[in-house]
Amino acid sequence: MSTGTVFSWPIRVYFQDTDAGGVVYHASYVNFMERARTEWLRSCGYSNAGLMQAFGMLFVVRSITLEYLKPALLDDMLTATASLQELGRSRLLLRQTIVRDGVVLTSGVVELVCVEKESFRPMRIPEVLRGQWVG
Repeated sequence: MSTGTVFSWPIRVYFQDTDAGGVVYHASYVNFMERARTEWLRSCGYSNAGLMQAFGMLFVVRSITLEYLKPALLDDMLTATASLQELGRSRLLLRQTIVRDGVVLTSGVVELVCVEKESFRPMRIPEVLRGQWVG
């Protein structure tokens, strides 16, 4: 998956994702985006556990900025997207959205940092991953 390519993952809104009125609770969108990032990594051939085992590293969220545009509701079928926007030495920036029927409900930018599993110190993103994302 190269820079700018959009990865999509389907998400059904469950009761646990909503408030008493059946509206998706604001923090649930962060969980939806996390699922999409996890599956995006899987589409590149690596699970989070696999990255820890193969490279002794993991990606951690450094910052996240969200814009809530329209509410999602109980039982909605949503699509969570992830698109690599920038790739640095040890960090990457992803644009993410939550969409229902072609309408963007939530949009955000997530900054991830590649860190050593044991020390949590930043480390260079493995070349095998960089090669998938740059070309």
